[in-house]
Amino acid sequence: MGRLSGPVRMAGGAAGGLQPGAHPVAHRLPDFVGAVPRTPAVILRRVIDSPGILDDVGVATAAVRAGADVVRELYGQRLDRIDKGGGDFATTADVAAEKAILGVLRTARPDDAVLGEEGGQQGAARAARQWLVDPLCGTLNYAVGNLLVAVNVALRGGAAAVADPFSGEVFCTDGEAAWARQDDVDTRLAPTPATHLVDVNLDPPFPSAPGFRAVDLLAHPDFMARFRPRVVSTSLALAWVAAGKRAAYVTDGGDLSGSVHFASGIALCRAAGCVVSGVDGAPVGQGGRGLVVAADGETHGVLMAMIGGRGAGPSDR
Repeated sequence: MGRLSGPVRMAGGAAGGLQPGAHPVAHRLPDFVGAVPRTPAVILRRVIDSPGILDDVGVATAAVRAGADVVRELYGQRLDRIDKGGGDFATTADVAAEKAILGVLRTARPDDAVLGEEGGQQGAARAARQWLVDPLCGTLNYAVGNLLVAVNVALRGGAAAVADPFSGEVFCTDGEAAWARQDDVDTRLAPTPATHLVDVNLDPPFPSAPGFRAVDLLAHPDFMARFRPRVVSTSLALAWVAAGKRAAYVTDGGDLSGSVHFASGIALCRAAGCVVSGVDGAPVGQGGRGLVVAADGETHGVLMAMIGGRGAGPSDR
């Protein structure tokens, strides 16, 4: 593909400032996890030299930045593929990005466990805390030169971050508020259904079939009358719902709350105020089925009516 553009400045913000309604200054991140691209080695060195400075959201952000730098650096190169079976595969970029992320997590939080997409469970089996890592969500996109990918790091039940390696944007949450950081500007995430764009994941597995099939949702006459479908095949689309770039996101699956692919996006959307449920309308969690995330209750209710379930209750917000 052609040359990549640099990071895009947020509208209405000046470098070094905070947008109106942005997250409190107390959660501003150190410069070395800011918008200026740094090599993973530089980020790790700064983490080592700054013990105790980073809170959990700072650690998550430093980790996704380290992974994103690797993903961006290796883009366009010839990469070995690692077969996972069932048509799935990883590349050497996935492995290298996860290594960079683990370097940050092990340095900043050595007592915590990690569940990585490529490396599996690491750290103490009885650790009180666990980080969930997907170093390159959208591997197939990446392998064919598509820039729609994400780097996800989440502390189970806590802070999370999602990085877009090619825009330079990082979406963050401390578990209570959610914001985007770009060009040293933090802007609170504001979900809205205004785009009418609904991202639908068509990648297998499809455990809810035949009761629910994502392709059937796309063929529903009411869907096309109200929405426009998008299929980007990366969990970056979940962050876009929280940011108002998508009206909703739908995927089949089992319990996705502890998935390395989805945990960061779910945390972002919940903190931003989105409505989150399974495809059956039940809360996401153990025994859950897939994911329906909408910018507001009306959009969620419309989608659930098409799917054939019920709308989400207050506990799902």
